[in-house]
Order: sequence, then C-alpha cells, then structure tokens
Amino acid sequence: MSRSLKLLLMAVITTAIIVVPGAVALWAFPPHFGGWLGVAYWTGLTLVTQAFPVRMPRGTVVSVAIAPILAAAAIGGPAAAGVVAMLGVTEWRELRGRVPWYGTLYNHAESAIPAVIASLTYLAVAGQAFTPGWVSLIGVGLAGVLYFATNALLAWLVLILRDHQSLSMILAGDYRLISGNLLGMTPLAWLIAVVWSVAWWAVPLFALPLYANRAAYQATVQVRDMFTQTVRALASAVDARDPFTARHSENVQQIAVDIGRVMRCSEAELEALEWGGLLHDIGKIGVRDDVLLKQDKLTREERIAMNAHPVLGEEIIKPVTRLAPELPIIRHHHEWYNGSGYPDHLVGEEIPKLARILHVADAFEAMTAKRPYRMRPLSREQALAELRKYAGIQFDPVVLDAFARTDWVAGVPDPGKPASRAAPVRPVAAFAGAAHGAGQTGDQPAADAR
Repeated sequence: MSRSLKLLLMAVITTAIIVVPGAVALWAFPPHFGGWLGVAYWTGLTLVTQAFPVRMPRGTVVSVAIAPILAAAAIGGPAAAGVVAMLGVTEWRELRGRVPWYGTLYNHAESAIPAVIASLTYLAVAGQAFTPGWVSLIGVGLAGVLYFATNALLAWLVLILRDHQSLSMILAGDYRLISGNLLGMTPLAWLIAVVWSVAWWAVPLFALPLYANRAAYQATVQVRDMFTQTVRALASAVDARDPFTARHSENVQQIAVDIGRVMRCSEAELEALEWGGLLHDIGKIGVRDDVLLKQDKLTREERIAMNAHPVLGEEIIKPVTRLAPELPIIRHHHEWYNGSGYPDHLVGEEIPKLARILHVADAFEAMTAKRPYRMRPLSREQALAELRKYAGIQFDPVVLDAFARTDWVAGVPDPGKPASRAAPVRPVAAFAGAAHGAGQTGDQPAADAR
C-alpha cells in the first residue's frame, strides 16, 4: 500500500469518526422521527437493501441502499443520516472477513460522510421537519446529487491511488453505467419519506421497486459476462487446436489491457482490448493443422496461409455488430511500425493504436511461452530486450515504454530506448514485397509471433 493511499484512508476514517458523533451531539432527532427506534428502523431497511450488492464489470460494488439512506437523511436529520449510513452499509463479505479491516472502515466512512453532507443540504433547502411537497422534493434531489458526488469522489480517490486509474477511465467505466440510475433513485427516496410520514409500516412495500433496480444492475452484468464468456469460449477453441498455445489468447488479453491502463485508454478502448485480445487469432480456425502445428520453419506457401489469419478473423467476426470496435485489432495486430508487416503494410500511426498495443502483448507472450518453432522460451528480461531491439521497426516505441511500466516486467532490467530512429515512412512497393516475402520464408525475428 502506498503512503498516499494510507494517508487517504487515515484522513477519511478519522473524519468520519469526528463527523458522525459530532452530528449526534449537535443535532437532535426530530420529534416525528422516533429517536433511536427510528434509527434502528432505517438502519434495518438499509441493511436489507445493502445485503445483495452487485459487482459491476470493472469491479465497482453497487447497491440500492442510497434510497433509504437519503430518506433517513431527510426525515431524521444529520445525526440519523450519519448513524444509519455508518451501520447500514455493512455487507456479508465484511462480516466474513473478506474485506481488510481498514477497507471496512473506509467503506463505512465513505457512506457516512456523504450522508451527513446530504442531510445538511436538505436542511438548508427544506428545513427541519419533513413535509411532502415541491420544496422537500428539491431538497432530497440536491441531497442525492451531493451524496452521490461525495461518495463517488471518495471511491475515485482510492481507485486513482491504489489502481493508478485516471479519472477519465473511472468516469467512462462503471460510473457511466450506474450514475444515471443512482441519481434517478432520489425521487424514489423522497417518495419513501412521504409514505413514511403517512404510514411508516408501508415503507417495506418499496422493496419491489428497489429489487427491480438491483435486478437491472444484475442483468447488465450478466449480459456482459455472458458475452465475454462466449468470446472466451471461441478463443479457447482456437487455442485448443495447438497444445503450445493453451491460454495464449487469455494471456495476451491480460497483457494488452494492462498496457492500455498504463496508456490511460478509455473504458471503450479497454473493452475492445479485452475482447480483441481474446479473438485476435480467431482466423487460425481456417489454417490447416499441418501449417498451424508445424515445428519447423514455414515454407513460403505455408507462411502465406498463416499470414491470412488476420483477414480471415476479421471476416469471421464482421457479422457480429457488437464486436465492430475489435475488427481493426483483429485485422492489424501483425502490422509492423515501419510498414513491413501484414496484411495492409500500414506505417506508424496508420496502424490503429489498439492493434499496436496488442502486437506488443502478443509478441511478449509468444516469446515467453513454448512454441513448436522455439522449444525454449525466452526469459522476461530477454523478451523485453528483444522488444526494445525492434522498437521503431516492428513495435511502436510509445507502446513499449508503456509496457515497460506494467507488472509483467516489474523488476526486469530494461535496456531502455534504442538509438533514435527516423520516423517510419511507407516503404516503396519493391521493399514492401521483399519484406513480406522474407516473412513468408519463416525468417522472422524472435520478436514476431505466428
């Protein structure tokens, strides 16, 4: 854990320890709230709504507990809001010891502080006593915006310091999926408070709409997981043909996504790397076994057949409209930075950025694993040196610099950037043909992957 992350945890937890007891000492419960019995009532409702959180695609855990917390903040004031949020967000995974103690304390502080801020906002707009009407609706709405903003900020700070994610990645990630729905729950929180003021026993009836909201989150995750599992199954079908490439696509995917994170790719780009990494070799389904599994160097004709797999892969995936962003990755992951790759001899930044990222990931994985044409894999140090050797020739130097900052080569001596090279230019037709022909004979550098 970094020093900055430790300081953040200490600061937020300490603030919550001061804020919640301070709210209890400074603000009495309104007469209509029911005192500590009311606190127990709303804490119980919050515990129920928090009991079944949903883990979103990028790891964010969400629940529908925001609705009872906001309702309690409007009805019971800052004291009730702080206590209900502090106790009500307890999860089973915390009770089972699956979350470190400091993580548990931070999670509770992350809800309690925004709850107190939300309640103070409501008091400033609508006053002490909750009364159904436009003023209270506006108050709850503003309280909900501030609650979500403060809660999200505290969560983002952890992701930035712990996972080194950029703010743009976070905003484009899970929060893009959940922010609209969570903010849309503020009117529901107001309606819960209205029903409580008329008949407190009727509030549990809101379990159905809250469950429906949770089910919507769950459905989003399940659909994406199902799609990812299908893509992974297709990739495994290709890898299974060759015992030397077991889990190759999955490893390439993980390396490519890590490079993408270092390069601060957007959420959409990371998703394209995730699925494109799994499917980049799908075209090898159409390569004959005697070529795909050959342990010697390929002949010119065999190399032509092997080099056709990116185009074939693009043709296989093209009918799947959901995978349109992955098509450039599949087609161009064997393009060389100097234009002598295949199938289109693209040069430099003509090659799609994500394809350049995948090319590095694919080459590193291939060099550090056994292959029929190279039984002895390279060490991570040797592989990184080989990648650096071909920087500006085969690989984008910027992508290599990003790869060198990933955990895949953490602690590995890095030879660093090679001597400066001239910017790549499109090769003349004769050179392009010669380079492509050289690859077809099997005389490819160690950094290349079939």
